[in-house]
Amino acid sequence: MLTDLIAAADFGVPSTAAKVEPVVSATGIKAYLIHEPSIPFLSLALYFTGGGATDPRGREGLAFMTAGLLDEGAGPHDSQAFRSELEDNAIRLSFDADRDGFSGELKTLSEKREHAFELLRLAVTAPRFDPEPVERIRSQILADLRRRETDPDYLAARTWFAAAFPGHPYAHPTRGYPETVRAITAEDCRRFVASRLARDNLVVGVAGDITAEELRVLLDATFGDLPAESRRPEVPKVQPRVGSTEVVRMAIPQSVVTFGHGGIERKDPDYYAAYVANYILGGGGFSSRLIEEVREKRGLAYSVYSYLYDLDAAPLWIGGVATNNQQVRQSIELVRQELARMAKGDIGETDLRNAKTYLTGSFPLRLTSNDQIAKTLVGMLIDDLGQDYLERRNDYIAAVTLEDVCRVSRRLFSGELLVSVVGDPEGL
Repeated sequence: MLTDLIAAADFGVPSTAAKVEPVVSATGIKAYLIHEPSIPFLSLALYFTGGGATDPRGREGLAFMTAGLLDEGAGPHDSQAFRSELEDNAIRLSFDADRDGFSGELKTLSEKREHAFELLRLAVTAPRFDPEPVERIRSQILADLRRRETDPDYLAARTWFAAAFPGHPYAHPTRGYPETVRAITAEDCRRFVASRLARDNLVVGVAGDITAEELRVLLDATFGDLPAESRRPEVPKVQPRVGSTEVVRMAIPQSVVTFGHGGIERKDPDYYAAYVANYILGGGGFSSRLIEEVREKRGLAYSVYSYLYDLDAAPLWIGGVATNNQQVRQSIELVRQELARMAKGDIGETDLRNAKTYLTGSFPLRLTSNDQIAKTLVGMLIDDLGQDYLERRNDYIAAVTLEDVCRVSRRLFSGELLVSVVGDPEGL
């Protein structure tokens, strides 16, 4: 029943031209809202600045484990009772953590809205961290980490970040390590909530059946008891170390490769030109140059890709490819060749036109549910894009010129690479 209701509600999403309303509660909580009353349903996304990169040394994985526990009992409800409240009232609530932030999502029917926000309030202000769920979630994370030790994609990414950021918090995986997860206590989780979840580092996005005034009241009722200011360590700015190839030997027939170097900040004036340039190189799926050279012409790999990864303290450009052990060296060299082509401006008007057509035409497809819209609104607040971003975004893409793409390609694609390989590659 819940699945049917949620699926039906997601068809009633607002258009991307719908008005984004800024909402600021009496206690200073900032939100963006798209009011869509046609379906009695709403989605909320929230984000606290400060994620796994702020985990204390020896407690790596704390943010991630805490995220797994917030819906496992809060206030008067133990884990089973809290989960029953969610399920019995067709409410979905979940939390997650990445390197830079701690996020949450809430989905509810309008008739259950007040109860849903109350359960969210309890989760972020009065989580219980009872012994049984703490050990159960810990066991689940440890089992997942054991599985990932045989996952070449995970290992390639972990190796890349460890090599790129030695001595920096970004070197550590958000999920932590087995020994650090075992060391995390319920008191560690309580300290994390008390110090990291506050009103000054919180933003909220909401899409669905609620007015700005109704949301304003609920924001204060839900988050008003949080501390006014967070206490989290600063993550220092850093440049990734590049210029080496790290190989992790694993007896598998196909190696997995992660490659990358520094990127361009989201607030940089050249960001949209970089976004277009990356689409041409490796972000355009089957139309990208990397796919054309590595897969279509030579059949070396099924997939090769790249993307901009805007970490707060170290914006990155990252890509990956998986190929037979005998073809790893050739695949990496082809990536380098295509980077060099882009860096020297070997880009035509057709490349630019095709990229802009796709990037502007596909944008509405990223906003096909209230959930996606709520998360987009949060991203707009995090990056300070302005309430009219949904209207202006395609204009930014359309304004990119060939000169812009060539200029930013020299800047973005000229540097050395850091490469990590998991497998048994020949010649490396």
